[in-house]
Amino acid sequence: MSATVTTPPPPRVTAPPAAAGAGTRRPPSRWLSRTAVNGALLLSAAYMLFPLVWLVTAATKDAGGLLAGNAFSFQGFDLGGNLTRLAAYGDGVYFRWYLNSLLYAGGGALACSLICVAAGYAFDKYDFRGKEKLFGAVLMGVLVPTTALALPMYLLASRTGIVNTYWAVLIPVLVNPFGVYLARVFSAGYIPDEALEAARIDGAGELRAFWSIGLRMVMPGFVTVFLFQFTAIWNNFFLPLVMLSDQRLFPLSLGLYAWNSNAHAEPDFYPLVVTGSLLAVVPLVVAFVSLQRHWKAGLTAGSVK
Repeated sequence: MSATVTTPPPPRVTAPPAAAGAGTRRPPSRWLSRTAVNGALLLSAAYMLFPLVWLVTAATKDAGGLLAGNAFSFQGFDLGGNLTRLAAYGDGVYFRWYLNSLLYAGGGALACSLICVAAGYAFDKYDFRGKEKLFGAVLMGVLVPTTALALPMYLLASRTGIVNTYWAVLIPVLVNPFGVYLARVFSAGYIPDEALEAARIDGAGELRAFWSIGLRMVMPGFVTVFLFQFTAIWNNFFLPLVMLSDQRLFPLSLGLYAWNSNAHAEPDFYPLVVTGSLLAVVPLVVAFVSLQRHWKAGLTAGSVK
């Protein structure tokens, strides 16, 4: 009788327990890439904010402090004095320029946005002969620089007798070809044809359907066009330079340019120019901050189907 010998199995080798959090540790390459991206964004933000920081600190200096080159220090803080001199110079002509800029930019951008949205709505929702050719002609206007149109617009304004008036600056900014293109894109993405058809079935006319339904649905596009046009008109310089000769009609851009031209002979103009430039930034900041919710919605339109 033979006995069977059983060989015991080899001992099982168990791996040591993994350290806590080892499974969630990010690869070094991903961490480095995120750090590089954040660093690049931080440098870009600092680069963008650098002129604004300089403007804020320089507005607190007198002419001697600005010419001495210590604009970034707060020594000799005189912002209140600069504001007082700015308001008193020329019987308050600066704030007249400020109101003129608000009129040109606010009224012009509002009317231009309404015209562009109506034109884009018509190009999108209606079929008529030569629609695409006409739209192509509108897009051709995007390729023409505004400086090239200044002289023809001056000749037209001179022929109609509106040179050196408010209308000489307001009328040319009422139409923006790029705004018409944006409005057509927004109309196609925001206004469904079914909503307009339902309004027509209920007895609403075309103008009522646009005003009560189309304009409300495309409001993000309206705000986007408004912000673009407001910024363009507020910073507009060449058109008022060509059209206007009366200082009482100047916008801020042209008025500050005239003061800066005099600053070479009279350095006392430097604090006025810098402080006036600081106040000129305020409406742009207020417009973008107050309307950024609609603007962000407009910029992301059509990104997700």
